[in-house]
Amino acid sequence: MHENSLVLSNISKSFPIHHGRDKRLILDDVSFVVQPGERWGIMGSNGAGKSTLIQIISGSLRADAGTVHRGMAVSWPLAFGGAFQPGLTGRDNARLIARVYGVDVKETVEKVQDFAELGIYLDEPVKSYSSGMSSRLSFAISMAVEFDCYLVDEVISVGDARFNRRCEDELKRRSNNALILVSHHVDLIRSNCDHVAILENGRLRVIDDLDEAVNYYTNM
Repeated sequence: MHENSLVLSNISKSFPIHHGRDKRLILDDVSFVVQPGERWGIMGSNGAGKSTLIQIISGSLRADAGTVHRGMAVSWPLAFGGAFQPGLTGRDNARLIARVYGVDVKETVEKVQDFAELGIYLDEPVKSYSSGMSSRLSFAISMAVEFDCYLVDEVISVGDARFNRRCEDELKRRSNNALILVSHHVDLIRSNCDHVAILENGRLRVIDDLDEAVNYYTNM
């Protein structure tokens, strides 16, 4: 039934606090399904666990319990530079990722160079990048590789207003691809998503009606 879907089943995740003496439960038995082409918005306040959830979905972070079934090709979180080799240049990271995903290296690098707008810094080590530069590179490489589902972690705030519009336009152009966008910006959710879930106290609540979901979130 869910062969081509992304399925989270009973995901839980805690992090140590108080110098490891205690644990804080961030995600508590979270389950949901993303079908091909669905555009999900996951809303929650700062610290609610949105970024933790999306990193678990991508595979860059391991859950304490539960399973993730990826029946579709899933990107790393856009604007998350954790997939990079910090000692390599931006260009060499693009080449490396192109080889990993089996896509044309020259074409990928050309797309990244055009979209990221990093200029001479594309040939500098990623470890020297600012967070904004790293986010630009991450977004550009993700757009150069075709994924069935894009994970977006507040990506529309990685640069100036013009670059942000380019990011949003590029995501809308891929409207046939699935999308999971985590944000606390209501307008961003409204303009990009047709399904909404709210992360609150570690639990994920799916609300079928978008307006109802937004009203619930704004009154939390």
